[in-house]
Amino acid sequence: MDAADSPLKTITAADKARYAEEGYLSLPSFIVGDWLDRLIEATARIVEESRAETQSGPKFDIEPDHTAENPRLRRLVSPQDHDPAYYDFMTGGPIVDLAEDLLGPNLKFHHGKLNFKWADGGAEVKWHQDIPFWPHTGYEVLTIGLALDDIDDAMGPMGVLPGSHKGPIYDHFNEAGDWRGYIGEEDAAGIDLDAADYLKGPKGTVTVHHCRMVHGSKPNTHPTKARPFLLFAYSAADCLPLMPYNSPSKHSGKIVRGRHPAYPKFDPDVCKLPPLRDQSGPYRSIFASQQGEDSEGKAAPTMM
Repeated sequence: MDAADSPLKTITAADKARYAEEGYLSLPSFIVGDWLDRLIEATARIVEESRAETQSGPKFDIEPDHTAENPRLRRLVSPQDHDPAYYDFMTGGPIVDLAEDLLGPNLKFHHGKLNFKWADGGAEVKWHQDIPFWPHTGYEVLTIGLALDDIDDAMGPMGVLPGSHKGPIYDHFNEAGDWRGYIGEEDAAGIDLDAADYLKGPKGTVTVHHCRMVHGSKPNTHPTKARPFLLFAYSAADCLPLMPYNSPSKHSGKIVRGRHPAYPKFDPDVCKLPPLRDQSGPYRSIFASQQGEDSEGKAAPTMM
């Protein structure tokens, strides 16, 4: 039984058709009750723990002005490794049913992250696609996001370009051949960025976007509220990663639904590989790369 034959568990046939056509979904208040409460409580614990951090590392990505008195987190890397609430949600929450509805019965986990985009200036994310950061043999790969608080226009919601998953995979290197982690100005000039749909909603809202979707977000200009946004990426089990993910997790590659495939799937429309990251080198997130921080690492790929 493949994705086309499986009975739907969480969405309608119209939702599935919309995802195929436009490359994304926004599902308001999709997660409620105990699941949402557990994840919000875990996130509060993480923020408290981050107060002791003085620089970004393999667990926390912090803004340059982060302090114990005024924590300014950009990301918790691999949340599924740090609290059972995140792991349980990644492996058994309703989002696994949602991923199955869109990808089929055999699912593989790729990676997770919890992006915060802190209040009063939390960094923008420039227009980019996910798949150039972590190429796979095929494109049945998606990312599911969960809003852990209400998201409005001021908070830098994620913007997506409907239908852009059917277009080209853009170069995320600059003219000198250095990795930059976003779509350059010349390519962006040919994209109708005014058509972006900014995905807002109450806490518990879930978004889904295809790995080739052009997306980005503006800074968080809300004076007091951060924008905690939990993200987990899944693939059809027969779409295999071509390179190790730059933020290793003991759960990467885990089959979370169904079984391991007998054969891989190969798409003839290949994606350019990012450079290898020296795992012994400094941590450098997409935020740091796009904002020009830590310029010594220009040739190293960012952690998407």
